[in-house]
Amino acid sequence: MIIPRYSIAPSRIPQAGQGVFLAVAVSRGSVLVAPDRIQQTLTHQQFEQLADPSQLNSSVRWFEQHYTVCPEWDDECYINHSFSPTGLWHLGFVFAMDELPVGTELTMDYRYILGENCQPAFIDSLTQQPIIGLPWQQVITDSTRCLLSLLPAPR
Repeated sequence: MIIPRYSIAPSRIPQAGQGVFLAVAVSRGSVLVAPDRIQQTLTHQQFEQLADPSQLNSSVRWFEQHYTVCPEWDDECYINHSFSPTGLWHLGFVFAMDELPVGTELTMDYRYILGENCQPAFIDSLTQQPIIGLPWQQVITDSTRCLLSLLPAPR
């Protein structure tokens, strides 16, 4: 579920289709997306046995050797990929990478949400580089370090 007020409009990213745009300013480190309505958890093997996992009409999140599947096709599907994202994916949540003004397009690095070595049928349209899922240990380590740098120090 997307937390701040937002709208769906044509993405500013070439060939990306629709995008999610903030209708309110958001502070660095704020939660932008929180997991909700998780209906099913599949092992990696079960997920790969689906007829065509890329065509699932749902939101899919990867963790370790499992995938969660939410059958509702939420507006989260319009958060596009960027190697310089406005949001940080961490354990199903997405946090604001900076102070984000009204009108900012929400993006995240898809390498954090794809299974290890998984590669979508498209490339990054800005860099022309492939998008390849990272190992789980790297995802959790990198996202934890980045999240810690976004949050204010405890008092």
